[in-house]
Amino acid sequence: MAVALLAQADGYGIIIGLSVLFSIIIIAAVRIQKRYLSEDSDQSEMFMVANRSVGTGLTASAVFSSWMWINESVISAAYTYKWGIALPIWWASGLSFQIALMAMLGIVAKLRVPYAHTSLEIIKMRYGKYAHWLFILLNLINNIFGCGSMILAGAQLVTGMTGMHVIAACVLIPAGGKAMADADADLHTFIVVIYTAVGGLKATFLTDFLHTTIALILLIYFSLAVLTNEHIGGISGLYEKVKALDDYIPGNYQGSLLTMKSKSSVLFGLVLKFGNLALVLMDTAFWQKSFASEVHSTVPAYDLVSIVIIAIPWCTGTIIGLSARAIEKTPVWFDYPNTLTATQVNSGLVMPYVLRSLLGKGATTGLLVLIFMAITSTVSSSMIAVSSIISLDFFRTYINPRASDRKTLKVSHWGVVFHGCFMAGFAIMLEYAGATNNWSTYFRPIIACPGILPMILTLLWSRQTKLAAILGPTLGLFSGVATWLSLSWYWSGALNIETTQAQVPGLYGAIVSFFSPALYSVVISLAWPSRFDWREFLRIDLIEDKSQTSSSLKSGLASSEAVNETPATGNGTEKEAYLTGGKESSLQPSPPRTQLNAQVPLDEVVHPFNEATIRNIRKWFKFASIYFVINVLVTIVLWPLPLYRNWIFTKSFFAGWITMAIIWHFAAMFAVIAYPIYDGRLEISRAVRGLANELKGKR
Repeated sequence: MAVALLAQADGYGIIIGLSVLFSIIIIAAVRIQKRYLSEDSDQSEMFMVANRSVGTGLTASAVFSSWMWINESVISAAYTYKWGIALPIWWASGLSFQIALMAMLGIVAKLRVPYAHTSLEIIKMRYGKYAHWLFILLNLINNIFGCGSMILAGAQLVTGMTGMHVIAACVLIPAGGKAMADADADLHTFIVVIYTAVGGLKATFLTDFLHTTIALILLIYFSLAVLTNEHIGGISGLYEKVKALDDYIPGNYQGSLLTMKSKSSVLFGLVLKFGNLALVLMDTAFWQKSFASEVHSTVPAYDLVSIVIIAIPWCTGTIIGLSARAIEKTPVWFDYPNTLTATQVNSGLVMPYVLRSLLGKGATTGLLVLIFMAITSTVSSSMIAVSSIISLDFFRTYINPRASDRKTLKVSHWGVVFHGCFMAGFAIMLEYAGATNNWSTYFRPIIACPGILPMILTLLWSRQTKLAAILGPTLGLFSGVATWLSLSWYWSGALNIETTQAQVPGLYGAIVSFFSPALYSVVISLAWPSRFDWREFLRIDLIEDKSQTSSSLKSGLASSEAVNETPATGNGTEKEAYLTGGKESSLQPSPPRTQLNAQVPLDEVVHPFNEATIRNIRKWFKFASIYFVINVLVTIVLWPLPLYRNWIFTKSFFAGWITMAIIWHFAAMFAVIAYPIYDGRLEISRAVRGLANELKGKR
């Protein structure tokens, strides 16, 4: 039986203690932004989309944090241990282009649907309630399985490291107010719900920044400390030790860990690309972050993240995964002479064992902190996304369409609590069902991908019809599941947890689930054609608090305007707010809106942005489109494919490879830690001055 790397007290102490600490910090930050920066989280626009005023730096940090799951660091190291140096690159290439695509769609949404709160709101406006229900279901399935599998992975890690019961870990790690039937009240989940429910989306942006800062510092420390440890011997020593191993990896060229020709890595990387694409485009959290950012911040922030996110699996995964192979059969190994079992590897315990063996208990405790940071950041973002679906796409759409801002906000708060409780229970269900993170990796793309292309066409193609938007994803889902199950049965003769997580059936199922809905949609749309008027999207208005001054202004917009066309606008200006991009608005609040777009005839509907702003959006759309194509070509074609050949890394090439990975990690730290502080320097200064002046006044 494997020994625990840490005591149970370490697990409980870190999870509960950090929960309390971060809750205090975030609640204090929310009070400061409300008091000194005029950012009131008691209003729905602030709670759900942060008044659409978040700058480039903080947006980049938040997107990076939401995308930096424990899979990208801890699990990628485990899979590098399994398949070698090719895995981190295929993993990294499966993280980048999705964010670049989201940048392009996010800036289109700024023009087409400037006051959207959730992506599902867009579906409802264009296709009606039946399509809306379908996409709510698809979004929730994607969110639940993505979030649930990550919570379970984290819980299994904590259990393997500390011996804490996996059920206790499932309840303590996610954000949800819940009391276990056989334990004391769950303080961590209660506290995290408090700061998310109190602060809303802006609070999750702030927690994202803090989590990202601590996590990236820990990761670079782990990587460099392991690499320079005397038992590894630096880059040269690591290469020599791995090269001398007699481990044979099936599917790799000559069975080597140091080749890019790895069949398992490629297949896994392809499945991961589809799954990650669903996690971005079918998760309202990423859409909300684009809605929350300023017009000039959306594309730079998302594209910046698409570049630097590569560093996490590339640097950490490569160094830690190969180091585990190098020392596993030596006396320095913590559990020597025992080696890691397949279950331990699939649970992600490679990194914990490496850190405990080489760096001691302190570093292993730091890894527990990292796991807490990664999961809490992602789950808090997920809570806001699901609470927005509950409050806007369900409550305000079907239960009480005339609900006030305060009433909608109250439902959002309860949505946060409900989601946290539900996800704790769902993770427990996955544990007892025998599902693993590996199984979820192959299953999730099949059920989440069918809505991706119809969702994209909703914003980019005016001829997609209501029938196509409903039948396309539905038929695509049935086609993908049928492909997956039939191939799993055909190649194994049985259907169970083991046979349905085989790589090839999972890949074919994901391909069919992703591409077939587009085929169905185009055929149906052309068979029974109709055309959508983009001005209908402008009927989505702000959720206005009648006691507050409206901040939207009018300008005219031509009928059926496309992204690359020049719309006719009036003389209004973009909605003003305190910005987080290093600039302060000098304009006075605009006069109250006298008539909402939803209340006027279509020919009188006006766009809230002025002509200069729309020209700026069009410029960013062109940039985002070009960058997306370049990103796909570089990360999927030009970088990994030329290395897929009968070749093993030389020592000099390996040295350059590791060195560049480390440099990339430091670049990521600059992009999402240093830059957000610089970008928000004026707001930080204003908040500090306000707090200092108030403290002086009390003396």
